[in-house]
Amino acid sequence: MSTTPDVPYRLEFSVEVPGTPEQVWEAIATARGMSAWFLPTEMDEREGGSVRFHMGPEMDSEGRVTGWEPPRRLAYEEDWAAMMGQEPDALSALTSEFVVEAQAGGTCVVRVTTSGFGTGADWEAEFWEDMGANWKPFFDNLRLYMTHFPGQEATQLDVSASLSGTAQDLWSTMHERLGLGAVGTAVDVRGLTGTVERTGDQQTLVRVTGPVPGLLSIFTHDAGDRTVAGVRAYLFSPDAAAYVHEQTPAWQAWLDGLSTQE
Repeated sequence: MSTTPDVPYRLEFSVEVPGTPEQVWEAIATARGMSAWFLPTEMDEREGGSVRFHMGPEMDSEGRVTGWEPPRRLAYEEDWAAMMGQEPDALSALTSEFVVEAQAGGTCVVRVTTSGFGTGADWEAEFWEDMGANWKPFFDNLRLYMTHFPGQEATQLDVSASLSGTAQDLWSTMHERLGLGAVGTAVDVRGLTGTVERTGDQQTLVRVTGPVPGLLSIFTHDAGDRTVAGVRAYLFSPDAAAYVHEQTPAWQAWLDGLSTQE
């Protein structure tokens, strides 16, 4: 017998970004745009079209576009029961909505709402708490993308390792070894030079100026009895593909060798 989904969950926030509604729409409602600041994305860009977010090795989230009103409103549904290995009839779809509102002075406010219904299980509350912590920082990426790289296609570098040790301890080690600092600090992260744009709980975002410009996110997070340590870069340059090809094995080896021990 299935459990009636009746416990509401909701995240709601907004971000102001430079650009016209049409430019912002290209960033939030196309596969090319979303892949430049979010996860690698596949999207059939129409109402009823499919959408797929690549979250990691063998970890995809599949869904369907349910609202398509360019350049004002995008909505899509994802199957969060499938993401979490739960029975599909126990939960509603996870629905995300983006509303773009033009402002004076050449900016837009993007209002984001994500909601769903569950059964009130402990894992559901943890899922939504983690989602809020992991979801919102991407919109700093969107703001920086629209500020510095509007309309450009990204080449992503995405490398992670599953390690022993706590997320906080591993983050402290990564922070020290990579020479990360406070917001505004100039850094050289294994040859990528730039400026720290955001710091948070076990994550830092760097705007990279050379040798290939872009955005670099560095993070750790808990994954059951292991910790994931990772880097994700969005690079905007004709040289980006060659850099990713060359540096992915080096980053992987660095992360695989990471530990809290000197």
